[in-house]
Amino acid sequence: MTQRSEQKQQTRLALMDAARLLMDSGRGFGSLSLREVTKNAGIVPTGFYRHFSDMDELGLALVEEVGETFRATIRVVRHHEFELGGIIEASVRIFLDAVVANRGQFLFLAREQYGGSQPVRQAIGALRQRITDDLAADLKLINRMPHLDDQGLDLVADLVVKTVFATLPELIDPPAQNLPAHLLPAAKITQQLRFIMIGGKHWQGPGKPQG
Repeated sequence: MTQRSEQKQQTRLALMDAARLLMDSGRGFGSLSLREVTKNAGIVPTGFYRHFSDMDELGLALVEEVGETFRATIRVVRHHEFELGGIIEASVRIFLDAVVANRGQFLFLAREQYGGSQPVRQAIGALRQRITDDLAADLKLINRMPHLDDQGLDLVADLVVKTVFATLPELIDPPAQNLPAHLLPAAKITQQLRFIMIGGKHWQGPGKPQG
């Protein structure tokens, strides 16, 4: 990479960091202006267009970034599951460590899945579907629910991923005071995922009579 290319990449990352920093104060991505993002990144507003055509394109870059982090984390969980015989508690811990290490990215994901930018919401929806497809393929390889066909595994995977996405805000923000131990975010998502996986072993699948 040439020095000019490296500088351009650094400026692009500075714009993304600036947007995340502004959102860390509680604001949604849709409320950010190009001018304040560039000000926080230390560049002039016209410099923004050397990297992104508009704010939505910046949002899409943030989705791509957290998507890479999310899927890399899932690969670690997959390695743990396939090669180390992992259990749900350990897999949740791997995921929670990734959330803590990349808080700004996951905070953006947690908020903007229901945010004001339609292109960003659609990109997050597409990311969620890719993660769901990957998980469904993993469930088929693990073969702990051999009675379920592909449709059944798709639905189990969809429920797991939507549970994780819905719980992200609780995993990021400090928990309310005096919560009982079983309602702390890490404990709760562990039990919810265990419930889904145990339920999947007894569920016969879509369109089939349930015993």
